Amino acid sequence: MQNARTTFLAFTFMCAAIVSHAQNQATITNYINQYRDVAIAEMRRSGVPASITIAQGIHETMAGTSDLVVKSNNHFGIKCKSTWTGESVSHDDDARGECFRKYTSPADSYRDHSDFLKDSPRYASLFRLDPLNYTAWAYGLKKAGYATNPKYPQIIVKLIEDYNLQEYTLIGLGKMQPKAEEFAKVDVQKTNEVVPAVMVTTTEAAPKYSRAVEAKKAYPQGEFRINDTRAIYAKEGTSLLSIAQQYDVVLVRLFDFNDMKQSEVLANDQLIFLQRKRKMGTNEFHIVREGETLYDIAQEEAIRLEALLEYNQLQERMRPAVGERLYLKAKANVRPSLAKVELIKEQPIFAKNETPNNVVTNSQTQRIGEFVTHTVQPKETIYSISRKYSVKADDLAEWNQLENYELKTGQQLKIYK
Repeated sequence: MQNARTTFLAFTFMCAAIVSHAQNQATITNYINQYRDVAIAEMRRSGVPASITIAQGIHETMAGTSDLVVKSNNHFGIKCKSTWTGESVSHDDDARGECFRKYTSPADSYRDHSDFLKDSPRYASLFRLDPLNYTAWAYGLKKAGYATNPKYPQIIVKLIEDYNLQEYTLIGLGKMQPKAEEFAKVDVQKTNEVVPAVMVTTTEAAPKYSRAVEAKKAYPQGEFRINDTRAIYAKEGTSLLSIAQQYDVVLVRLFDFNDMKQSEVLANDQLIFLQRKRKMGTNEFHIVREGETLYDIAQEEAIRLEALLEYNQLQERMRPAVGERLYLKAKANVRPSLAKVELIKEQPIFAKNETPNNVVTNSQTQRIGEFVTHTVQPKETIYSISRKYSVKADDLAEWNQLENYELKTGQQLKIYK
């Protein structure tokens, strides 16, 4: 009788554990379905991989059920620090009654998390990693001091792999098209538990970007030469550090060879030169096509950007009009015609503390001056466009009164200088 009672109790506890485990997985799945869109949008804005963001959110909030997230909308356990000026809550963590940031909405928490990583020098090395390399990101976060738990990287990696969170990074990069029915799934082989998937209605994937130049050409795989200069054709999201290491090129020189400002990963599919480009092109001229920038032309013709500018009496931010002929071997007699540029009338300058109703203030002052109109190309994102023009994604959104960071091919954006 005693053995029967013991067996019954063991069976009861086992069933309870299975039910609890299934409920926990369902809670995680629901969390993913609720916040995957904002994680993808933040990836496009800031470059933080969506898989990492979602996994961190699950872990930090116990999938949205922790006391801290309930009372503060703080999904990433970010403490107040000295720079925080917003609302706060008291919460016991490493010590009793610590100060944590409080947000109006979960989306504000996600945005602050992205900015927290993106704007801090201690996490700068993460943005030199391939966004698809979630293992390197997880261990990089731990190394940079994001978490004290020694098992933090393993926890993040396991969540990403168990719940296929990598798919959301691929969607954010435009490498995967979301289906009409997208599921946050559990890897049954790893969890030994079948949990019904919950349907997610996803937003449209990031538009596909392809330069006007490269749409006309097909480049070979691996290393090849253009204008007797070593080059490769690299895909969006590729780590520039990995290219430098693979082809034994100093990273700083790789930036120099390609007339690039220092960046972590490629925002677009593009040519990358492994040695300094030539001062002259192989062709006499280049005819400007729709959507091309001076940078595009310099890369296509394998000519140094500074030489292209000098030959044609141009400055880097200028955009030649479609159909104009650019010289590639000698100086032009006149500057080519430029694409239409609109001007904003200068506002009057007032003394300190004068604030008439018609004065432009705060971030609006950035809109005073000259701007160019940019037409969104296939595959471009607000993040890639902001990098191209060396402006902030937030400014782009404000200048164009965008409600979110979704762009459509053919959409016109104002870019202020």
